[in-house]
Amino acid sequence: MESEEQPEGAADYVLHLYITGATPNSTRAVRNIKAICEQHLKNRYELLIIDIYQQPELAKQEQIVAAPTLIKKTPLPARRLIGDLSEHDKVLLALGLSPPQGPDRVRP
Repeated sequence: MESEEQPEGAADYVLHLYITGATPNSTRAVRNIKAICEQHLKNRYELLIIDIYQQPELAKQEQIVAAPTLIKKTPLPARRLIGDLSEHDKVLLALGLSPPQGPDRVRP
C-alpha cells in the first residue's frame, strides 16, 4: 500500500486507487491519477494506492470487481471509476472538477 498523504485532516480529496500489481493498466492508472492530482489538486489530496494482491481484504470490503478502480471517498458523493484513468476530462468530471478549456489546455 502506497500513500501520497497530506497532513491528517488537511486533504480536501481522499482517493483510493485499487490496482493489480505492476500490470500495464495499473501502472498507467497510477501515473495518470498522480498527474491529474498534481495538476489540479496540488496539496489538497490524499491518494492511497492499494494493491489487491497484497491487500485482498480491503478490496473485498470495498466490493472491487475490476481493477484499476479509483474511489473518490471525499468530497461526497463518493464516485468510482474503472480503467487506466487516461480519459482526463472524464476523470476530472468524476472528481467534481471542470476540465480546462481553450488553447492553454494541458494534458498529463
